[in-house]
Amino acid sequence: MESLKFSIARIPSIYFGAGMLSLLPQKVRLFGTRCLLVTGSASLRSSGRLDRVLQLLKNEHIDAFPLAISGEPTPEVVDDAVNEFKDSDIDVVVSIGGGSAIDAGKAVSAMLPTGNSVIEYLEVVGTKQHNGNKVPFIALPTTAGTGSEATKNAVLSKTGKAGFKRSLRHDNFVPDIAIIDPELALGTPLAVSAAAGLDALTQLIESFVSTGANPMTDALAWSGLEKFKTSFMPLCAGAGSEISHRASMAYAALMSGITLANAGLGVVHGIASPLGALFGIPHGIACGTMLAVAVKATITKLFAENQDTYLQKYARIGSLFARCDVRETGRACKRLVELLEEWIEQLNIPRLSSFGVCRDDFTAIIEQSGNKNNPVKLNPDEIAEILEQRL
Repeated sequence: MESLKFSIARIPSIYFGAGMLSLLPQKVRLFGTRCLLVTGSASLRSSGRLDRVLQLLKNEHIDAFPLAISGEPTPEVVDDAVNEFKDSDIDVVVSIGGGSAIDAGKAVSAMLPTGNSVIEYLEVVGTKQHNGNKVPFIALPTTAGTGSEATKNAVLSKTGKAGFKRSLRHDNFVPDIAIIDPELALGTPLAVSAAAGLDALTQLIESFVSTGANPMTDALAWSGLEKFKTSFMPLCAGAGSEISHRASMAYAALMSGITLANAGLGVVHGIASPLGALFGIPHGIACGTMLAVAVKATITKLFAENQDTYLQKYARIGSLFARCDVRETGRACKRLVELLEEWIEQLNIPRLSSFGVCRDDFTAIIEQSGNKNNPVKLNPDEIAEILEQRL
């Protein structure tokens, strides 16, 4: 028997739980007293939490320089921030927000030492290799979706016909510290929670069935799926304890970030990237709208090719979510797809046409799509059929 072999990338120092925000000043002081504070454009301010964060830092004599990021970060946003703060002797970058704010802060922390344009270092688009030097970085997620608080890449976007979504990536760009406080997500609008949650679910499913999965990523992904099952739909329905559900979803998102970084992802993310680049579709919505049809197409082809190992993994998820017999592989897989379809319908996840996508765009989307670590390769016609079903 072949010996078991796998590798796991490093993760941040993780502090998880309600009230962990109070640790922020202590953790900032590990690096210095001058902090660039990257946030989203509105919600942290409107909730009053930004004022609390600033007061916590002020109480410990930490100078905070706020920087608000609107929407998914572009190379220009990162360059502007670097140019503004490169002479400010920033000791540490702190991001508090959704995946976009965290990706923006991650990129700024990486580019402050260089002073160069970030576009030169993006995968595919750029021509330079980053040396990994960065300003220390602390991430505090306020949504439960991308798991960017645990990954080594920052996704930057340019939208339009010549658009792209590419990563700035280096092992050193994993946040030094991740503080996951579910209280930061209290009161998040339903639509944001739904899209973020479906992003996390996509990452958990795709990493669990990935060709790059290993026993450790399987264990972490499964624990995330269990928490997701407990809390996603009750949270979206406003049932039960919100803080309990927020904690479960924060855990699921964290596990999805760790597992995607180590197992890789599948065709949903392979399609979601060009959808975001070409049409500006928010990442969580792009993943959510494609998830059920992509899982169905993958399962259908796995059955056609008699790839039982991966089918059994899908069946395990179906059994967990739908409480059906995992030994009935076909039925469990079918119930998984049906349940995903039901959730997407109930949550009113928009179709592609809502963002201006039409059949004439399929070729451009497919040219930029990929199967990545999908358990079976889908050809262009099969990807076109997935797009057609969500048009």
